Amino acid sequence: MLLQAHIDRIIQNALDEDVSYGDITTQVLLEPTDQAWGRLLAKEAGTLSGLGIFVRVFALLDPEVAVTLHAKDGERVEAGACIAHIQGPAQAILTGERTALNILQRMSGIATATRALVDAAAGTKARIVDTRKTAPGLRILDKAAVLDGGGRNHRFNLSDAVMIKDNHSQAVGGIRQAVAAAREKIPHTMKVEVEAETLEQVAEALEAGADIIMLDNMDLPAIREAVALIGGRALVEASGNVTLERVRELAATGVDVISCGAITHSVKAMDISLKF
Repeated sequence: MLLQAHIDRIIQNALDEDVSYGDITTQVLLEPTDQAWGRLLAKEAGTLSGLGIFVRVFALLDPEVAVTLHAKDGERVEAGACIAHIQGPAQAILTGERTALNILQRMSGIATATRALVDAAAGTKARIVDTRKTAPGLRILDKAAVLDGGGRNHRFNLSDAVMIKDNHSQAVGGIRQAVAAAREKIPHTMKVEVEAETLEQVAEALEAGADIIMLDNMDLPAIREAVALIGGRALVEASGNVTLERVRELAATGVDVISCGAITHSVKAMDISLKF
């Protein structure tokens, strides 16, 4: 999933943004020959993601920087854990520190939030998935972090599948018309998902032959009724107001998928620091 060319482009854009015409502070305080040694520390418990990108930031700045990892992506660590050691030219380490930490902290925050939902839904058939509510330009990293947290990915972009939302069906005259129009033009290998806000719309989507029916912001009794109505004839996705406190009840309704935008669009970065 994480192609090196994509990673390098993201990192280079971030470095261009942060370094611009140079790291003035580091350049006036240190000589190119000065060496440094430090530790990457978890300041809170969480699930790690983005360690490979962390290493790559410094490799692009100066291949003489060496990072020794003591943990791996997807691993849970406790507060105080030493995640890695870093050594090499001090200028490169100081210049890349913020970019490397920004990416690592964000990805680890996403992985941590995802892991909490996955653990809460454990023992049910429901899988936790992300959405397209990702940071612009960082989708590939956001979605990789969801995988490290034990979740699964929804559509990667608009070309992955047909997903008929309320505005789509309104524009063409209804769910039935939208599904029929889509079936006429898409390849047989592509899925059709329909968003439903009421049980009447669920019935219409089912009759139209939707492969997946997304129950949007329905309450628990309505979700249970929808699952019974669908009866395994389509995959059932629940979306909207997915919180850690509520996810277990959602999963227990019998839905196949629970999609949550908050794990990427409202992520709290994991507190990780680099200390010389």
